[in-house]
Amino acid sequence: MWRWVRQQLGFDPPHQSDTRTIYIANRFPQYGHYTPQKFIDNRIISSKYTVWNFVPKNLFEQFRRVANFYFLIIFLVQLMIDTPTSPVTSGLPLFFVITVTAIKQGYEDWLRHISDNEVNGAPVYVVRSGGLVTTRSKNIRVGDIVRVAKNEIFPADLVLLSSDRLDGSCHVTTASLDGETNLKTHVAVPETAVLQTVANLDTLIAVVECQQPEADLYRFMGRMTITQQMEEIVRPLGPESLLLRGARLKNTKEIFGVAVYTGMETKMALNYKSKSQKRSAVEKSMNTFLIIYLIILISEAIISTILKYTWQAEEKWDEPWYNQKTEHQRNSSKILKFISDFLAFLVLYNFIIPISLYVTVELQKFLGSFFIGWDLDLYHEESDEKAQVNTSDLNEELGQVEYVFTDKTGTLTENEMQFRECSINGTKYQEINGRLVSEGPTPDSSEGNLSYLTSLSHLNNLSHLATSSSFRTSPENGTELIKEHDLFFKAVSLCHTVQISSVQTDSIGDGPWQSSFAPAQLEYYASSPDEKALVEAAARFGIVFIGNSGEIMEVKTLGKLERYKLLHILEFDPDRRRMSVIVQAPSGEKLLFVKGAESSVLPECIGGEIEKTRIHVDEFALKGLRTLCMAYRQFTSKEYEEINRRLFEARTALQQREEKLAGVFQFIEKDLILLGATAVEDKLQDKVRETIEALRMAGIKVWVLTGDKHETAVSVSLSCGHFHRTMNILELLNQKSDSECAEKLGQLARRIREDHVIQHGLVVDGTSLSLALREHEKLFMDVCRNCSAVMCCRMAPLQKAKVIRLIKISPEKPITLAIGDGANDVSMIQEAHVGIGIMGKEGRQAARNSDYAIARFKFLSKLLFVHGHFYYIRIATLVQYFFYKNVCFITPQFLYQFYCLFSQQTLYDSVYLTLYNICFTSLPILIYSLLEQHIDPHVLQNKPTLYRDISKNRQLSMKTFLYWTILGFSHAFIFFFGSYFLIGKDTSLLGNGQMFGNWTFGTLVFTVMVITVTAKMALETHFWTWINHLVTWGSILFYFVFSLFYGGILWPFLSSQNMYFVFIQLLSSGYAWFAIILMVVTCLFLDIVKKVFDRQFHPTNIEKAQLTETNSSIKCLDSMCCFSEGETACASIGRMLERVIGRCSPSHVSRSWSASDPFYTNDRSILTLSTMDSSTC
Repeated sequence: MWRWVRQQLGFDPPHQSDTRTIYIANRFPQYGHYTPQKFIDNRIISSKYTVWNFVPKNLFEQFRRVANFYFLIIFLVQLMIDTPTSPVTSGLPLFFVITVTAIKQGYEDWLRHISDNEVNGAPVYVVRSGGLVTTRSKNIRVGDIVRVAKNEIFPADLVLLSSDRLDGSCHVTTASLDGETNLKTHVAVPETAVLQTVANLDTLIAVVECQQPEADLYRFMGRMTITQQMEEIVRPLGPESLLLRGARLKNTKEIFGVAVYTGMETKMALNYKSKSQKRSAVEKSMNTFLIIYLIILISEAIISTILKYTWQAEEKWDEPWYNQKTEHQRNSSKILKFISDFLAFLVLYNFIIPISLYVTVELQKFLGSFFIGWDLDLYHEESDEKAQVNTSDLNEELGQVEYVFTDKTGTLTENEMQFRECSINGTKYQEINGRLVSEGPTPDSSEGNLSYLTSLSHLNNLSHLATSSSFRTSPENGTELIKEHDLFFKAVSLCHTVQISSVQTDSIGDGPWQSSFAPAQLEYYASSPDEKALVEAAARFGIVFIGNSGEIMEVKTLGKLERYKLLHILEFDPDRRRMSVIVQAPSGEKLLFVKGAESSVLPECIGGEIEKTRIHVDEFALKGLRTLCMAYRQFTSKEYEEINRRLFEARTALQQREEKLAGVFQFIEKDLILLGATAVEDKLQDKVRETIEALRMAGIKVWVLTGDKHETAVSVSLSCGHFHRTMNILELLNQKSDSECAEKLGQLARRIREDHVIQHGLVVDGTSLSLALREHEKLFMDVCRNCSAVMCCRMAPLQKAKVIRLIKISPEKPITLAIGDGANDVSMIQEAHVGIGIMGKEGRQAARNSDYAIARFKFLSKLLFVHGHFYYIRIATLVQYFFYKNVCFITPQFLYQFYCLFSQQTLYDSVYLTLYNICFTSLPILIYSLLEQHIDPHVLQNKPTLYRDISKNRQLSMKTFLYWTILGFSHAFIFFFGSYFLIGKDTSLLGNGQMFGNWTFGTLVFTVMVITVTAKMALETHFWTWINHLVTWGSILFYFVFSLFYGGILWPFLSSQNMYFVFIQLLSSGYAWFAIILMVVTCLFLDIVKKVFDRQFHPTNIEKAQLTETNSSIKCLDSMCCFSEGETACASIGRMLERVIGRCSPSHVSRSWSASDPFYTNDRSILTLSTMDSSTC
């Protein structure tokens, strides 16, 4: 128990060495003094809290917030010293906020506990004491042999020992880990593969040595030492031997595996992502405003304290006859008394800091995020995917984006590959109706201008070749041509990691292959769409890959079955940018087939049509096709023995295995003979061009970051509208040194300066980018900022993140958005301010690690221009309104001190102080922040330029903040001095001649304030639903009902009954009603005049769009601006006022869009929680 506690606190890490030693079935050595390593159990913990630490941990996290901590200090001050207000006034709101947040977080964690218990309590089978024992998943220990049946999920990270197949192989799907739906093959070492029963496994004596746990799903290094007949056999273990927790067993009856990583050390657990800690620009502005208001609060407290002692300098005010000091008060320290008075004023004015702001913002973000998921315009019917929100904290940041960084493949394109063309031995072909059509002459053709048709099934008939009028060549040349095509497509059919379904393979290729044969009968699974497209293309041309049988790869060439023994796979990695297989042909030859990017394959070639192929690859790239080069090498027996020895040594190494393997791979993949190149097409997604153009109109710069070669990338950029044909394309490519890179950047900068008219686009590759970022960041950024579009090609994943980081920390500090669909995009998605994952064909890793996930790139426009716009306007108004209403609330309290000799007498009753932010004024702004639509969504999406009006956090600028603050102070002055001059000096306002007291005066000020701030919210509301009406007018009604109830009863648990009958007496005075109405109208009249003036003489683009919307089709400018048919906005002063304070009535308002319009019917009903009819507003 104590050791577990120390581990949880981080004082006793369970492992110290770089490797772990695991004795299979926990058979530890009997000789010597052996202390086994300690490993954690198999318990998964995704929850954040426990019963014991929930209260302290949650409180600690909540009091890290400035406002919460501030109110805690105020509450403690109220408890320690004599303050004018009860500790309840600050303690109750604080308790409410802390409790609501704790309940929300506790509920979310409780759901995680339920999920954890379900996983940890799942039954599993473990081999113990020579038999199968049923236990719970959490009880699995490292070293246990676990049995997993078909379609079950692996309960821990297991090294495969055996399966029901003789070769020890099994198939798994890792869709829950990385989203890849293809079947992956895992294999056991030969010595354990034969142990297929529990009894046989009980005889196994073996030790696994492997690396300590790490998060990389595709990296595993280890070795197994098996003891057989007193002899030790060492076998390497790699990723192909490791079955990951969370993956599912497929197409295999059962497997046995030994647990090597358990619980929170499994790769799945190590890949858990905590909630994003990104902070929005609005939150940063909010903290700045809090600091400003804190300064205002301290200033008011200091001024009040100084004025109090200035006033008390006169003896008659220091100790008046009606308030004599005690002896203790006379002898007390003046410094302590000054501090005590300062703290008392601090408590009196503390409500200028809105404690409920945080909880309201949190609720707004949490509830508002549901609208994105509910929006049917963001639903993709084909894939049955709707938009997902993983981080609601960044909703408003969607309205502030200045840079969009996008991946190309799968994001701008469909990631559905179709084979289009190929180059074989210097001759270019394209596929037409299942046959290869040559472009131009054959290599040895006597007639240079004659094109020909060919497929392997036709080439197989040499007599046909000899007599064909469309293919004139000698039989010898025909044989050579067959050999070239045969070898090329065999390379395509053998050099891959494609898996194939075991069904429907018996009828394949029994006779000569025909073009009508449908390779779709075979169900291929591939982690890369490119590989699948190539293998299917080879099948159409007569060389059909029909699956693996152990180490044997079976291929049918024109109906003839050939078996190749798979000797080694040299896996793909992003550094080499190629993959290889070593096979033994039926004739016994050892062949290496290589497939990869032309930049990594062509430099290693010493034979074949290298230059012609290079030209063809460039031509393919210019058409926007994805290219791969194919090459081969034949080994002698001696060469293969050397290669086999080196591979074994590198793969069994526990230290620096990757570096050693890279060296061996480089040794093998050289002196290649080039076979040709393939070209597959990846189609653009729907409406990509329109979306990019809309982003550009909105003032957003679009950068494309891709791993493709620059010709392909530029071609796709032109086709999708990222680059225009009229753009001057600048290139920073193939830079070899820092000096060369600096010189080139200088040239580009000069070209941009000299030509101010033409738009510029920049293309930069990965190697040049590395040089530019290393020494010349500033110059590179200057060039980029002056370009309308930037394309970065040949990019590594970390380079993508570094580019975004560079933009983020530039002097302008722009808001960045990254969007991608693959695992290689995760780093840039996490680096950007807002990360968006595309739920595409490259898995779900990008979607899981993103802040938002959408099914198609085209949905980005609505996400930003509509949802982002609305969220930003809503929360910007929410934040400023909160500060405004708190200034209105506390400023009269400050002014009142001038009339009570700074005696710290409170103006409002303690209950009103407590409930002002919690009950009386909270709901209207919350509902506004969820439902407000100041302009129609259709207008926002069709006019992307409106997005510019809210960029750079304009609605939360210091100017706007000062306006709301000054407005709050001016309204507060009207509340206080209006009440003072209208009824403050009149002593006979009540019918019975009774005077108004200070509680009546304070209640009058409070009543005017509640009505005014609520009506102010109504003025700001443009889109009214029944919910808005309910909470707006309901809040005012609730205040009156509550005050009548509260003041009409003597409450036994209250120490003072100051408010008894006060409110009832106040409302019984007609003069009081006159004063309330006059002050409310005076306050709002100033707002109305300003709104009318601004709309008439200085309208914003949004207001112009509202007006255009009104005059053209929608006869309601907004919810408070109505016009009759054909009337203009400036018809009269009266109509101008109606534009601001009027109401929209469905009876006289019409809209001109049709009920069949999919945008409105979807959009309105979702965003407003109400149905939308074509005839109503």
